Amino acid sequence: MSEPTTVVLEHLHLLAAALCSAERGWPVIPLHPGTKRAAGHPERSCPATGRCTGGHRTPEQRATTDPELIQLAWANRPYNVAIATGPAGLLVVDLDVPKTEEQEGAPDGATSFKALCERAGQPTPLTYQVRTPSGGQHLYYTTPPGTRLKCSVKRLAPHIDTRAWGGYVVAAGSTTPQGAYEVAEAAPVASLPDWLTALLTEPAKPAAAAAHTRVGDGTKAARTALERECDVIRAATEGGPDGRNNTLHNSTCKVARFVAWGHITRHTVEEAIQAAGESTGLSAAECRTTIRSAMEWILAHATPREAV
Repeated sequence: MSEPTTVVLEHLHLLAAALCSAERGWPVIPLHPGTKRAAGHPERSCPATGRCTGGHRTPEQRATTDPELIQLAWANRPYNVAIATGPAGLLVVDLDVPKTEEQEGAPDGATSFKALCERAGQPTPLTYQVRTPSGGQHLYYTTPPGTRLKCSVKRLAPHIDTRAWGGYVVAAGSTTPQGAYEVAEAAPVASLPDWLTALLTEPAKPAAAAAHTRVGDGTKAARTALERECDVIRAATEGGPDGRNNTLHNSTCKVARFVAWGHITRHTVEEAIQAAGESTGLSAAECRTTIRSAMEWILAHATPREAV
C-alpha cells in the first residue's frame, strides 16, 4: 500500500472515531496528530474571535457532537480524538502501569482497582474499556444524574486517576508513537457504582453566607453595580453549572466596564465576583477562568466613558 493511501486511510479512520463518539453523545476535542495535547490556542494567545468572541473557550467548552463541525475540523488534519468526559456525562477510571524507574513488583492500576473493589465487598464492574498504548486501561462509566465529579489523581489508589469535569480522555482509534488506543471490552457503558461515587465526591463546603456584598472602594455607581451583580450571581440556580457559568460571565462583563473607565480596581471586582461564583458551587478554577476571560475582553473593547 502506498504512503499517500495509508495517510488517507488513517485520516478517515480518525474522522470515523470522532463521529462514532459524537453519535454516542460524547462531545469530542481534536488533539494534535500523534499526541495527547489538545489542538487550538491557549488562553494567553486567544484571538477573541470566532467561538471565542465572548471570551476564551477551553477545550472542554469547545467540545462538540456536531457532525458538520467535526467533518470540518478533521478534514484539515488527522487529529487524534479526545472525549470531554464531563459534558459527556462520563467518569473514566484510568488504570496506569508503573513507570520503569519505580520499584520492581509495584502493583499496577488494574491490580489496585481490583483490590479496591474487594475491600468494598463489590465485584469489579463490567463496562466499556479501552486499552492504552502503555498497557493501561480506561474504564468508562456514566455518572449519576445531577452529580458533577471532578478529575482526580491517585485519590483512589496509586496508578489510578479519573477523568470527569475539567478533563478529557483519548478515544479509541487514536494513535501515539507508543501505539494505539484500542477497544478492549465492547460492553455497554455501566453506571458508576454508588460506592465509587461516594469515594470520588468532594466533601461539601460549609454554605457561604448569602449576605449582600459590601464594597469599600470605587465610585458609588461602580460599587452599586458590583453589589447588584454579585447578588445576581448568587441567585443563579437555574440551568445547572453551565447556566451559573454564563451568569458569572455576563455579570463580570457588566461590571468590568467600570474597571476599564477607572472607577474601581480590577482586584476589587474580581475578588467579590470570585466569592459570589464559588458560593453557587462552581469551582475556584472555573470562576477564575470565566472572570479573567470576561474581564480581559471588556478591558480590550470597552467604549470610552465619555461616549456613553
